[in-house]
Amino acid sequence: MNDIVATPKDFSAKVLALRAEIGKVVVGQHEVIDALINAVFCHGHVLMVGVPGLAKTLLVKTLSETMDLSFNRIQFTPDLMPSDIVGSEILDDARQFHFVKGPIFSNIILADEINRTPPKTQAALLEAMQERQVTAGGQRYQLEEPFFVLATQNPIEQEGTYPLPEAQLDRFMFQVILDYPGFEEEVNILKQTTGSAQGKAKSVISAQQIKEFQALVRAVPVTDHVFEQVVTMVQQTRPGQSGSHAMANQYLSYGAGPRAGQNLILAGKCHALMHGKFSVDREDIVAVSKWVLRHRIVRNFKAEAEGVSSDQIIAAICN
Repeated sequence: MNDIVATPKDFSAKVLALRAEIGKVVVGQHEVIDALINAVFCHGHVLMVGVPGLAKTLLVKTLSETMDLSFNRIQFTPDLMPSDIVGSEILDDARQFHFVKGPIFSNIILADEINRTPPKTQAALLEAMQERQVTAGGQRYQLEEPFFVLATQNPIEQEGTYPLPEAQLDRFMFQVILDYPGFEEEVNILKQTTGSAQGKAKSVISAQQIKEFQALVRAVPVTDHVFEQVVTMVQQTRPGQSGSHAMANQYLSYGAGPRAGQNLILAGKCHALMHGKFSVDREDIVAVSKWVLRHRIVRNFKAEAEGVSSDQIIAAICN
């Protein structure tokens, strides 16, 4: 880590500051907050799934306020067009075409209710998420770094939703699930949101610091043993192969691809730093496994009929 400007001590202090600022506005959801912070320092995108009213939008907006970055919210609706996201070429008064940038040209993008819009518009995010660029009128336009897409999604069982295609799901580093708050948390939510004084988060990190911490995360050492453990874990999710786990053979149609292993390693590195460690062990990989794997494995009919969740399958593979 000799060439890295940021230090592990700086990293720990900044993580604590981010948690504290977000906690001024968002009650509970500590695991989700940690997942978002992890993804930011790993340069990844996050898909948040939960029923309406669980503060998904508030959480992303609050995260953006803690960072000195530009922020845009895109509300996905059935009539949203790809040009409404990336921008379009228009004819000006001089009869010349020029490109007008869409809301995707920002550091943090909140893709709100991403599964409310048809696949054609969902796909408009693919190039931006993977290549950090958009193409319009035959021209490529680079997106400013750092760039994150933090998307919210309603459960697919609800009416008026379009399931995300596997190719786009795989572009998300994490899928995190927001559940209903506990009793005490819900009481605190009512107290915090129905009075005259409401919490306000302040910016505690700059774009340059984020880039330095991203470099620091990549510099965390990983032993060959951990690399092999990750490959074994990913291959165990693939049914019908020699190394498949029994749960995968019984309950999965498809397993995770190589990108899952890449994200497990990166997320494990960040998890290690967030917990004061300077190298990655199996505990770090297991801690982030559900975030990385749950949207990359496809359950079969037997799993759905018996009520076996993706998280249960992942937990069995990790044990």
